[in-house]
Amino acid sequence: MKNRLFFCLLFLTCAVSAAQIVKQPIPDRLVVLTFDDAPASQYSVVAPLLKEYGFNATFFVCEFPPNYRDSSLYMNWRQIKALDTMGFEIANHTRTHANVSKLKKEGFDAELSYIEHVCDSLNIEKPKNFAYPGYGLDPKSLSFLQDRNYVFARAGGSRPYNPIIDHPYLIPSWATDENNEGEILEALTKAKNGKITILTLHGVPDIEHPWVNTPPELFKSYLEYLSINNYTVIALRDLEQYINAKEAKKKIAPDFDKPLKN
Repeated sequence: MKNRLFFCLLFLTCAVSAAQIVKQPIPDRLVVLTFDDAPASQYSVVAPLLKEYGFNATFFVCEFPPNYRDSSLYMNWRQIKALDTMGFEIANHTRTHANVSKLKKEGFDAELSYIEHVCDSLNIEKPKNFAYPGYGLDPKSLSFLQDRNYVFARAGGSRPYNPIIDHPYLIPSWATDENNEGEILEALTKAKNGKITILTLHGVPDIEHPWVNTPPELFKSYLEYLSINNYTVIALRDLEQYINAKEAKKKIAPDFDKPLKN
């Protein structure tokens, strides 16, 4: 009898906690598209295709050293502003694609502040979401993000995001490349039962970093698949309509033992 009562109370506690985190039911086939590093093809190839299909996305921007001034390789800030004007989310990937696990608070703040200040100068909404460059993780980074009032932070891990158990600063995702089409299509099927599939993409194509290259024809096939199969495709910031990140941070302990790196 006591055991039965214990499990009933535990179930009710979990249900109440879940209800406080999830604002409204998360629909099946909910996908978040995110793009890292600001390669030039995100402006010339990705954005027009996203607009064609009516999909939203988040662009995690940085000034990737040493060649970020080469417009054949990377977007300039005028183009990043154009993405913002199109309605896409501009988010923070540090100034120099820094491995934040190696930064002290002063360095971390400087990296994020630079992107925030440039966005402010261009009348781009202040970034409120973050992606870990190279999926470099460190527990102290979570407190740094909290101090700066960031809402979500995306990592890796190749698994779906479960808002009930995954901390909002440790959101998992799948990274695409030119050789893992089957894995990505399988990942899209995981967007169900309250779980969300988040993809990390880089250049389409990615000239300077071919190991994360997604060919344009492959990218378009993903968009076609999402469209034909009636997926809802959103930016990371759009998760706020489903998830109370503030409550989630209170109730979910960060778990670095789960896979978060690819």
